[in-house]
Amino acid sequence: MKRTDKESLIAGIIVGTVVVAVFGALIYFTASAKQGTAQTSQSAANSMADHHGGGSPAGSSPVASLSELMDKPVPSFSLKDKNGNQYSPENLRGKNIVLFFNEGLMCYPACWNQIVALAKDNQLKRDDTVVLSVVVDSPQDWRRAVEKMPELAEATVVFDEGAEVSKKLGMLWTKSSMHYGSLPGHTYMIINKDGIVKHVFDDPNMAIHNGQLVEELARI
Repeated sequence: MKRTDKESLIAGIIVGTVVVAVFGALIYFTASAKQGTAQTSQSAANSMADHHGGGSPAGSSPVASLSELMDKPVPSFSLKDKNGNQYSPENLRGKNIVLFFNEGLMCYPACWNQIVALAKDNQLKRDDTVVLSVVVDSPQDWRRAVEKMPELAEATVVFDEGAEVSKKLGMLWTKSSMHYGSLPGHTYMIINKDGIVKHVFDDPNMAIHNGQLVEELARI
Protein backbone atom coordinates (compact mmCIF):
# COMPACT_ATOMS: atom_id res chain seq x y z
CA MET A 1 0.00 0.00 0.00
CA LYS A 2 1.45 3.33 -1.13
CA ARG A 3 2.21 5.82 1.68
CA THR A 4 0.62 9.23 1.26
CA ASP A 5 2.65 12.42 1.41
CA LYS A 6 1.11 13.23 4.77
CA GLU A 7 2.01 9.83 6.20
CA SER A 8 5.56 10.15 4.88
CA LEU A 9 5.91 13.57 6.48
CA ILE A 10 4.67 12.26 9.83
CA ALA A 11 7.02 9.27 9.64
CA GLY A 12 9.92 11.56 8.82
CA ILE A 13 9.12 13.79 11.80
CA ILE A 14 8.95 10.76 14.12
CA VAL A 15 12.27 9.37 12.88
CA GLY A 16 13.92 12.76 13.18
CA THR A 17 12.61 13.21 16.72
CA VAL A 18 13.91 9.78 17.73
CA VAL A 19 17.34 10.48 16.23
CA VAL A 20 17.60 13.84 18.03
CA ALA A 21 16.50 12.26 21.31
CA VAL A 22 19.04 9.44 21.02
CA PHE A 23 21.84 11.84 20.05
CA GLY A 24 20.96 14.14 22.96
CA ALA A 25 20.95 11.25 25.40
CA LEU A 26 24.40 10.15 24.21
CA ILE A 27 25.78 13.66 24.72
CA TYR A 28 24.22 13.88 28.20
CA PHE A 29 25.53 10.54 29.43
CA THR A 30 29.00 11.14 27.95
CA ALA A 31 29.22 14.50 29.72
CA SER A 32 27.95 12.99 32.97
CA ALA A 33 30.53 10.21 32.79
CA LYS A 34 33.33 12.72 32.22
CA GLN A 35 32.12 14.84 35.11
CA GLY A 36 31.92 11.79 37.36
CA THR A 37 35.45 10.77 36.41
CA ALA A 38 36.72 14.30 37.10
CA GLN A 39 35.00 14.36 40.49
CA THR A 40 36.43 10.94 41.35
CA SER A 41 39.92 12.06 40.34
CA GLN A 42 39.57 15.25 42.36
CA SER A 43 38.36 13.29 45.38
CA ALA A 44 41.33 10.94 45.07
CA ALA A 45 43.68 13.90 44.76
CA ASN A 46 42.15 15.53 47.82
CA SER A 47 42.46 12.27 49.74
CA MET A 48 46.15 11.98 48.86
CA ALA A 49 46.68 15.63 49.72
CA ASP A 50 45.11 15.07 53.12
CA HIS A 51 47.35 12.05 53.70
CA HIS A 52 50.55 13.83 52.69
CA GLY A 53 50.05 17.09 54.45
CA GLY A 54 47.94 18.95 51.90
CA GLY A 55 44.70 18.99 53.85
CA SER A 56 43.34 21.62 56.15
CA PRO A 57 45.43 21.92 59.31
CA ALA A 58 43.91 21.37 62.75
CA GLY A 59 44.61 24.74 64.31
CA SER A 60 47.67 26.73 63.40
CA SER A 61 51.37 26.52 64.20
CA PRO A 62 52.69 28.63 67.10
CA VAL A 63 55.74 29.38 64.95
CA ALA A 64 55.63 30.88 61.46
CA SER A 65 58.28 28.39 60.28
CA LEU A 66 60.78 26.02 61.84
CA SER A 67 63.58 28.40 60.86
CA GLU A 68 62.08 30.88 63.29
CA LEU A 69 63.32 28.64 66.13
CA MET A 70 66.94 28.84 65.02
CA ASP A 71 69.54 30.45 67.31
CA LYS A 72 66.94 31.10 69.99
CA PRO A 73 66.32 29.44 73.37
CA VAL A 74 64.14 26.40 72.85
CA PRO A 75 60.65 26.73 74.38
CA SER A 76 60.47 24.76 77.61
CA PHE A 77 59.12 21.22 77.35
CA SER A 78 59.11 17.97 79.29
CA LEU A 79 59.03 14.40 77.98
CA LYS A 80 59.22 11.04 79.75
CA ASP A 81 60.56 7.66 78.70
CA LYS A 82 58.93 4.30 79.49
CA ASN A 83 60.57 4.24 82.92
CA GLY A 84 59.26 7.66 83.87
CA ASN A 85 62.60 9.43 83.47
CA GLN A 86 62.01 13.06 82.60
CA TYR A 87 63.84 15.00 79.88
CA SER A 88 63.69 18.77 79.57
CA PRO A 89 66.02 21.57 78.40
CA GLU A 90 66.44 22.51 82.04
CA ASN A 91 67.56 19.15 83.41
CA LEU A 92 69.68 18.48 80.31
CA ARG A 93 71.53 21.79 80.46
CA GLY A 94 75.21 21.20 79.70
CA LYS A 95 74.41 18.50 77.12
CA ASN A 96 73.57 18.70 73.43
CA ILE A 97 70.07 17.39 72.74
CA VAL A 98 69.12 15.66 69.50
CA LEU A 99 65.36 15.33 69.00
CA PHE A 100 63.75 13.21 66.30
CA PHE A 101 60.03 14.00 66.04
CA ASN A 102 58.04 11.30 64.23
CA GLU A 103 54.65 9.68 63.93
CA GLY A 104 55.77 6.65 65.88
CA LEU A 105 53.79 3.43 65.74
CA MET A 106 52.07 4.22 62.43
CA CYS A 107 55.30 5.26 60.68
CA TYR A 108 56.66 1.82 59.76
CA PRO A 109 59.31 1.25 58.58
CA ALA A 110 60.84 4.68 57.86
CA CYS A 111 60.63 6.21 61.34
CA TRP A 112 61.44 2.93 63.06
CA ASN A 113 64.55 2.51 60.94
CA GLN A 114 65.69 6.03 61.82
CA ILE A 115 65.09 5.44 65.54
CA VAL A 116 67.22 2.29 65.41
CA ALA A 117 69.91 4.04 63.35
CA LEU A 118 70.14 6.83 65.92
CA ALA A 119 70.48 4.32 68.75
CA LYS A 120 73.19 2.28 67.03
CA ASP A 121 75.38 5.10 65.69
CA ASN A 122 78.60 5.23 67.74
CA GLN A 123 79.25 8.78 66.50
CA LEU A 124 76.17 9.88 68.42
CA LYS A 125 77.06 7.99 71.59
CA ARG A 126 78.80 10.89 73.30
CA ASP A 127 78.92 11.83 76.96
CA ASP A 128 77.88 15.38 76.10
CA THR A 129 74.93 14.40 73.88
CA VAL A 130 71.47 12.96 74.49
CA VAL A 131 69.53 11.52 71.56
CA LEU A 132 65.76 11.31 72.00
CA SER A 133 63.23 9.86 69.58
CA VAL A 134 59.89 11.55 70.21
CA VAL A 135 56.78 9.50 69.45
CA VAL A 136 53.13 10.36 69.92
CA ASP A 137 52.12 6.94 71.24
CA SER A 138 51.64 5.77 74.79
CA PRO A 139 54.31 3.52 76.33
CA GLN A 140 51.81 0.66 76.32
CA ASP A 141 51.09 1.02 72.60
CA TRP A 142 54.77 1.44 71.75
CA ARG A 143 55.46 -2.06 73.07
CA ARG A 144 53.86 -3.41 69.89
CA ALA A 145 56.56 -1.71 67.85
CA VAL A 146 59.33 -3.14 70.03
CA GLU A 147 57.82 -6.62 69.73
CA LYS A 148 57.89 -6.28 65.94
CA MET A 149 61.37 -4.68 65.81
CA PRO A 150 63.28 -5.59 69.01
CA GLU A 151 66.17 -3.26 68.10
CA LEU A 152 63.91 -0.35 69.00
CA ALA A 153 64.48 -1.25 72.66
CA GLU A 154 68.03 0.12 72.35
CA ALA A 155 66.74 3.63 71.64
CA THR A 156 65.78 6.32 74.11
CA VAL A 157 62.18 6.85 73.13
CA VAL A 158 60.15 9.56 74.86
CA PHE A 159 56.39 9.83 74.70
CA ASP A 160 54.60 12.95 73.55
CA GLU A 161 51.07 11.82 74.31
CA GLY A 162 48.54 14.22 72.88
CA ALA A 163 51.36 15.63 70.70
CA GLU A 164 51.58 18.60 73.07
CA VAL A 165 55.33 19.14 72.75
CA SER A 166 55.20 18.58 68.99
CA LYS A 167 52.49 21.21 68.79
CA LYS A 168 54.43 23.67 70.94
CA LEU A 169 57.49 23.41 68.70
CA GLY A 170 55.54 23.59 65.43
CA MET A 171 56.24 19.98 64.44
CA LEU A 172 52.63 19.24 63.41
CA TRP A 173 52.67 21.60 60.43
CA THR A 174 55.71 20.35 58.53
CA LYS A 175 55.85 19.12 54.94
CA SER A 176 56.73 15.64 56.16
CA SER A 177 53.58 15.31 58.26
CA MET A 178 51.16 12.78 56.80
CA HIS A 179 48.47 14.02 59.20
CA TYR A 180 49.00 17.75 58.85
CA GLY A 181 48.08 19.70 61.96
CA SER A 182 47.56 16.53 64.02
CA LEU A 183 50.77 14.48 64.09
CA PRO A 184 54.48 15.12 63.46
CA GLY A 185 56.19 13.65 60.41
CA HIS A 186 59.97 13.23 60.20
CA THR A 187 61.75 16.23 61.72
CA TYR A 188 65.04 16.75 63.57
CA MET A 189 66.19 19.36 66.06
CA ILE A 190 69.52 19.93 67.80
CA ILE A 191 69.67 22.03 70.96
CA ASN A 192 73.11 23.02 72.24
CA LYS A 193 74.39 22.84 75.82
CA ASP A 194 73.00 26.28 76.56
CA GLY A 195 69.49 25.42 75.41
CA ILE A 196 69.76 27.21 72.04
CA VAL A 197 68.30 25.65 68.89
CA LYS A 198 71.16 25.14 66.42
CA HIS A 199 69.69 22.83 63.80
CA VAL A 200 66.20 22.07 62.49
CA PHE A 201 65.57 19.85 59.49
CA ASP A 202 62.30 18.47 58.15
CA ASP A 203 62.56 15.55 55.73
CA PRO A 204 59.48 14.65 53.65
CA ASN A 205 61.59 11.88 52.06
CA MET A 206 61.93 10.24 55.50
CA ALA A 207 65.56 9.25 54.99
CA ILE A 208 68.26 8.46 57.55
CA HIS A 209 69.76 11.76 58.75
CA ASN A 210 72.63 10.59 60.97
CA GLY A 211 75.44 11.97 58.85
CA GLN A 212 74.11 15.51 58.87
CA LEU A 213 73.37 15.34 62.59
CA VAL A 214 76.98 14.33 63.30
CA GLU A 215 78.23 17.22 61.15
CA GLU A 216 75.96 19.71 62.90
CA LEU A 217 77.06 18.52 66.33
CA ALA A 218 80.69 19.01 65.31
CA ARG A 219 79.95 22.66 64.55
CA ILE A 220 78.58 23.56 67.97
